[in-house]
Amino acid sequence: MARYLYGLGTFAFRRRRFVLLGWLVALGLTLGGSILWSGTPTNGLEVPGTEAQRAIDTLQREFPASDAGGASAQVVVAAAEGRTLADPATAAAVTALVGRLGTAPQVTGVTPLDERSTSPNGRIGIIDVAYSARGDDLTPAAQEGLTAALEAARDAGLTAEAGGNAVDGAPALGNAEIIGVAVAALVLLLTFGSLVAAGLPLLTAILGVVIGFSGIGLASAVVDMPSAVSTLALMLGLAVGIDYALFITSRYRAELARGHGQQEAAGRAVATAGSAVVFAGLTVIIALVGLMVVNVPFLTVMGLGSAGVVAIAVLIALTLLPAMFGFAGRGIVGRRARRAPSTPAIAKTVGQRWVTLVLRRPLIAVVAGVALLGIAAVPALDLRLGLPDDGTAAADSSPRKAYDLVAEGFGPGYNGQLTVVVDGPDVNAVNKTVAAVPGVASVTPPRTSETGTVSIFQVVPTTGPTDPATTDTVEAIRTATSGIPGGDVSVTGLTAVNIDASQKISDSLLPYLALIVGLAFLLLLVVFRSVLVPIKATLGFLLTIGATFGVMVAVFQWGWLNGPLGVPATGPIVSMMPIFIIGIAFGLAMDYEVFLVTRMREEYVAGAEPRRAIVEGFSNSARVVAAAAVIMISIFSGFMLSPDLQIKMPGLGLATAVLLDAFLVRMTIVPAALALLGRSAWWLPTWLNRTVPNLDIEGSALHLPAPAGHEPSPAVELAR
Repeated sequence: MARYLYGLGTFAFRRRRFVLLGWLVALGLTLGGSILWSGTPTNGLEVPGTEAQRAIDTLQREFPASDAGGASAQVVVAAAEGRTLADPATAAAVTALVGRLGTAPQVTGVTPLDERSTSPNGRIGIIDVAYSARGDDLTPAAQEGLTAALEAARDAGLTAEAGGNAVDGAPALGNAEIIGVAVAALVLLLTFGSLVAAGLPLLTAILGVVIGFSGIGLASAVVDMPSAVSTLALMLGLAVGIDYALFITSRYRAELARGHGQQEAAGRAVATAGSAVVFAGLTVIIALVGLMVVNVPFLTVMGLGSAGVVAIAVLIALTLLPAMFGFAGRGIVGRRARRAPSTPAIAKTVGQRWVTLVLRRPLIAVVAGVALLGIAAVPALDLRLGLPDDGTAAADSSPRKAYDLVAEGFGPGYNGQLTVVVDGPDVNAVNKTVAAVPGVASVTPPRTSETGTVSIFQVVPTTGPTDPATTDTVEAIRTATSGIPGGDVSVTGLTAVNIDASQKISDSLLPYLALIVGLAFLLLLVVFRSVLVPIKATLGFLLTIGATFGVMVAVFQWGWLNGPLGVPATGPIVSMMPIFIIGIAFGLAMDYEVFLVTRMREEYVAGAEPRRAIVEGFSNSARVVAAAAVIMISIFSGFMLSPDLQIKMPGLGLATAVLLDAFLVRMTIVPAALALLGRSAWWLPTWLNRTVPNLDIEGSALHLPAPAGHEPSPAVELAR
């Protein structure tokens, strides 16, 4: 592989104008296509194979009018303390509010207050507003109409807030991406000491993100594309795009420092660091594509879309980056480095001092590292999954205030109503059975479809949507109605869908983890031609992911550091977050494993003793790996500034995973474990040695004749 990547690197360097033009054409086609044909992002959640989803399918068939597809808003009003909504002045303000809402753009219907939508004390009421378009398709005028109606009601003395999918609640990134890129630029500048060298990884990463974004936009015209895919593409595309370019650029500068010409250095950088990029990218792609095994369309699309962005980042690093080396010339080295030529001696860097310290007491380093990660993982034993609702929104937001008013006036369960779908049996008998279930506060009278075969009624639990007791109530209802003969009874509604989705994703965690770990083990077996190195790599990741989940539980469920981190409320971990973080964090962990251990294996294959190979390999790669990790952490941490919990949560989770894996696992436990294993770390059974292909990730084939069609480089001639 190294020989062919060498040829690719030298070709891209020689034909740099052609390569640059090709990527600019790709940018133009994807960007133009997305502007002309992109679809509208969706926020729906379908969970095939669950009871709640089957009930939704029945509702869509039997009650088509209730599934018009438009957005809705739940406007909650409250009278002043000591008054009720029936007071003349207050009632007039409510009537005026209903009138304004009815005349707002894109509104198709407003349900005024009645006895059921008014709290028992008469102070709080709910007005339902229906729209002709989905939440993502509402015009600014429609949003402004809702806001103006609320403001007028407040001026009249009412407390008026709104929730629902019509309220402008799109994920807000704020300045997250700007801060992340700024920190990345600073780290790159400190690492390379050259504006040109620091700018190339940023430039190529941003280009990859724009092409990936545009591709996702084009795909949204064909398939339903969750709005979260774009956020994930931005987060992941920037991180891996900068990191992959950083590793190749660093190797290119090292080859120049050894006296190679620019074209030769570009070829060698792509052949060696590029090989690591290929396999690191493959592990990320495997982990993301593996999300398909969960069989949740939302996660499948997110995984495939993100995998596409990572693939683009790899291709750009292997082709466009060496082409840009040609345009940059000697400026990529920096003036200071050009004035002070490199000497063969290796300076005693911080990385070299650190690995030397670790290798003095390798057993203590392994035990201490494992103990720290184990302690951090303890809170993960309390991991609870769920989906966010307005109760986890920012405390000063209108949806959160509306949610709290509803809980105050109607009880916490009113925010998480259930829908019971009865297909066949006596609906009145089912209604009475459900009303008697512990945990049920009230049920509504049944409503029957036009065909007369399906009936539905609403159930209000005594507890809130994310309360574990509500899950018990749903299970109790399903158990109580499972034995009723003559048809089918199912429970759905947003709360039930969330419960079923969380359960399905939770059940998929172990199979998914086994799949990606198994595939990555085989990949690392081929890369390192070792049995113990892949085992060590995957065990290290399991420690990382346990500690990461422990930190997330402590922050988001237990409320530790909620104030400084800006977490608005405690609650369960978003159900798709663990499996999503496992996928991305595993890929990134294998990145650092490949980049660090590859350099160690290079030294070992070249004849160095095991400990010397660890020291030399670590010294040559630690600074760049540390810089890459800091860049990842800064980009992911920047997303923690978003007020949206679905952005803040993966930001903290991924930043924690990279911090623990890069600095504690890969840069401490891994070299210590390799030192303890000695030569056996690189052991491969004879039969496997004959079976496993030699992909030559170390680049030793560069000392052999070049592939057919390529002229031998000066370095190859010298090696002969």
